[in-house]
Amino acid sequence: MNDVPHSMTAQDCLVAVMVAVSASDERLRTTELVTIERIVNHLPVFGGYDQDRIRTVSQVVFDLFAEEDGLDAFFGLIRDNLPERLNETAYALACDVAAADGALQQTEIRFLEEIRYELSIDRLAGAAIERGARARHMTL
Repeated sequence: MNDVPHSMTAQDCLVAVMVAVSASDERLRTTELVTIERIVNHLPVFGGYDQDRIRTVSQVVFDLFAEEDGLDAFFGLIRDNLPERLNETAYALACDVAAADGALQQTEIRFLEEIRYELSIDRLAGAAIERGARARHMTL
């Protein structure tokens, strides 16, 4: 992992959360990866972000998840480098990625609960964010 965790930007943290929720069920689905790319391409919070960092940040997430206490280290890294004012943004992006393939796996639901807890997302705000993600990813 070299020094990458120490140089994580707020944008890197948002990407890491999205990658982590995609990887939480041990299957990186194409729809989820396309959603991450679309989000990075279009949301103002990613203005000026170097998309080449996505691969590096993804590798950090995978490396952490391979470690015994990797989940704790992952959340420590996010809390240390993501401004608190972006916690709800991170949760909203995680919900969008999880909902992108049209079905939430039990592991994704548990991981979203963990993100909500670790980032101190209020229960009511979390429910609103989740409902918004469901509404945006509905199909006919």
